[in-house]
Parts: sequence; C-alpha cells; structure tokens
Amino acid sequence: MPAYCPPHIPASEITPKNLYLSRRSFVGGAAAAGFAFAGTGQAFASPLAGKPSDYKVDEKLTPKEAVTTYNNFYEFGVNKEDPSQNAGSFKPTPWSIKVDGLVGKPKEFGLDELMKMSLEDRTYRMRCVEGWSMVIPWIGFPLSAILDQVEPQGSAKYVSFETVVRPEEMPGQKGFFQPLPWPYVEGLRLDEARNPLTILAVGLYGETLPNQNGAPIRLVVPWKYGFKSIKSIVKISLVEKQPQTTWKNSNAREYGFYSNVNPAVDHPRWSQATEQRIGEGGLFGSNRHPTLPFNGYADQVASLYAGMDLKANY
Repeated sequence: MPAYCPPHIPASEITPKNLYLSRRSFVGGAAAAGFAFAGTGQAFASPLAGKPSDYKVDEKLTPKEAVTTYNNFYEFGVNKEDPSQNAGSFKPTPWSIKVDGLVGKPKEFGLDELMKMSLEDRTYRMRCVEGWSMVIPWIGFPLSAILDQVEPQGSAKYVSFETVVRPEEMPGQKGFFQPLPWPYVEGLRLDEARNPLTILAVGLYGETLPNQNGAPIRLVVPWKYGFKSIKSIVKISLVEKQPQTTWKNSNAREYGFYSNVNPAVDHPRWSQATEQRIGEGGLFGSNRHPTLPFNGYADQVASLYAGMDLKANY
C-alpha cells in the first residue's frame, strides 16, 4: 500500500447495492431506510451522509467471510474462530458511550446519535501483531467529532478507552482461567486521537458491525497494530497522564503503549518485516507482503513522532 492517499474504491466494488450504505444510496431515502443490527430486530435511521472518505486504499478487499470469522476478541475466546462462534448471545443494543475526564462538557452519547454521525465509508489496511493483515471497508466517523463536542481542557494530553464487561454474554470474561484482566482498556495521545485516520467504526461492508468485530462501536487506528483498536467501547476519558493499556500491563516487553507498525522492530518472538494478507492463497497462504512503516500511512502520521526513538517507544 502506498504511503500517500490512493484513489477511492468505487462503491460498487465494496459491497452489493442492496447493502451499500452510502451517500448515493441513502441521502434521498433516509426517511424510509433503516440500519438494523443483526439478531436484534432494532433499526436506526440510516446514518450515512456527506462526502466519501479521502482515506481509502486502492487494494483488493479481504473477503467478508474472513473478516468476520478470523478475529482477535478475547472476550469471546482466545482462538481466531471463537468470536464468530461465541458472540451470538451478545446484545449490542441498547448502548451508549460516556465521555468524561478533563473536558468542559462531559456527555453520554446514545447509539442512535453515534450512528447518525457516521458520515463516511473508509477502506483501510488493518494489521494484527502476529503478522497478518486485512483490507476492510469500515463505516464510521472521526473520533475528533465527539472530542470536539466535549471540549477537551488544556491539561488533557491522552485519551483512554474502556470496553464493556458482560460475562453473562461474553464467555471469555468468565470462568477460572482469564486470559486478560477486564475491562479491556486502551489509550492514545490526544494528537493521535484527533488525527483524521482515527475513527470510531459502526459498520463494515455496508452493514452494522457484527458482534465478533466489535459491535456496536469500536476504534480503528490503522497505522497501529490491531490490539490498539479496542472493541465494544462504553467509556472514553480525557486524561493528563499516559493511561493504562491491557496488553502493556499484561506483557510490557512485547506490547508497548504506541504499538506503531514498524518493520524495523521485531516482536520478541517473531519478525514483523513481512505480513500475510488474509484471503490470499487461502487463510494461511504463502504470499507475503513487506510491512510498511506506519502500515503505509507515514505521510499522514509520521510527523506525530518527530524526534522520537520508535524502537524505544514501541
């Protein structure tokens, strides 16, 4: 993937017309259209409007089946197939996100309001730390859209995120063996959070997010490794000091706070110089791609880290 912003992918190549949630499909018929969550029967006014995203990549999309069945979401199990198999009982509605901390106007955003903020469909390459990647057409909106509404104070330097805890619906959160402490928490610097590439996603492939992909709303930070993109968010807080993050707390030697994609920094247990694109040559095909600094988004984000030692600040 080139580092510059490539051409847009035509809508017809992203998803079938009957599923395509876009400006062309819904501006004229929003009053009659619904945006339903699979398995819930609950619909929302169609949220998409405005211009298409400027941040699409001109690459072959990962098959939807792979995107929705090969997942890391430990709340539903530690194996890649567990989330799709175990997330059926999870209820993504009703939902809200509380935004608080060092802000002038703390607010709780309801799901309907969040869905209506989804202005763009953005196609990003997302990469997991184990050396595999996907190209996914997300539907969402810049995180900065809600940060601006709560008016961050001058002392706010970071943004922390917290996911939901529902052991009765998330089998990975109950039982004697717990792979991680709950709730799952993550964080970004405030300037990272305000970057236009950082979005809150509410859908993919023209549909609302499946449970196993982080329903009903998740973070997407495409220049970082996948575990930074926290799923099923219930709380966002603006804070002065660097927040705690789940994987750094669990194993700081392997998982740092920044977690920028960097082919020059190997994971202690494997090389990160190349990646396997899921869906090419079978799930575990032999075709590997060179890993690009910042996952190919260097033009957009490298300036955020000017002067930093990215090996020390991994």
